[in-house]
Amino acid sequence: MENKEILMEYKQYLVVEKGLSKNTILAYMHDLSDFNNFLMVESNNIHIRETTIKDIERYIKSLRTKMSSGTVSRRIVSLRNYYSFLTKETIIKKNIMSDFELPKTKKKLPTVLSEQEIRMVLDSVEIIDPISNRNRCILELLYATGIRVSELTTLTVSQINIKMQYIKVIGKGNKERYVPMTDYVCSLIKKYLEQDRDFFLQEQDSPYVFLTKNGQAVSREQVYQIVQKVAKNSTVIKHFSPHSLRHTFATHLLENGADLRSIQELLGHSDINTTTVYTHISKTKLQQDYQQFHPRRKRKDT
Repeated sequence: MENKEILMEYKQYLVVEKGLSKNTILAYMHDLSDFNNFLMVESNNIHIRETTIKDIERYIKSLRTKMSSGTVSRRIVSLRNYYSFLTKETIIKKNIMSDFELPKTKKKLPTVLSEQEIRMVLDSVEIIDPISNRNRCILELLYATGIRVSELTTLTVSQINIKMQYIKVIGKGNKERYVPMTDYVCSLIKKYLEQDRDFFLQEQDSPYVFLTKNGQAVSREQVYQIVQKVAKNSTVIKHFSPHSLRHTFATHLLENGADLRSIQELLGHSDINTTTVYTHISKTKLQQDYQQFHPRRKRKDT
């Protein structure tokens, strides 16, 4: 088989055997197609069976000239998994990727808005028509519940319980969790469902809560564009994304006394180690507050 055919076999393996999400598979294919192109152009169309450690080293070196260490790490992980598959399927005899270590990367803490900043962002969306009402509900719900954008775009009307003030969220691996909502957010969602959702349906039928003008469920990219437009029109200087609202939700809960285990459940993290990143964010804020507010912070030696 040629390199491209082997790559297609790997794609089928990821779909059938591993059951990975569409976006994860697309990311793998993007990374490995780039590697295949390198073998074709830079290595005289060498077959994957004939690649050596020196070929891999040259490829990684070329990546480091144009990509961040984090992106290079992801490419190496993609290659590691690919070579494990090649070894398992006896396409190659030795997994030469097992000797490559991931480059050390500095962990970047996610962007978090202060309570004042998030208030400014949300209040900047004035509800004057169905579109602005939908957009305000999207932002309010992301911050009020901490759900992922993918969970928001697939949220259906039947998953919302206004009376009991919660939403049923279908998270990663189809795991269900129940996330409470505030009185205010419930009133906003109720108004949107009763008064403005029909504007987007256009006499069609859809189970989804948040829709486009064509009656289709909003996509992740469209949610990103909505948030970017709101960010641009608000007076908040920080650059933030839809995912920043999830980080902000978790950080504010922690800062106001919520238990880390509760936050883990609300976020849908299977491992609490994933949730502990918010303790680092809070420590950063603690240090900032100390430096800003301690009465003897500006004391000079005499």
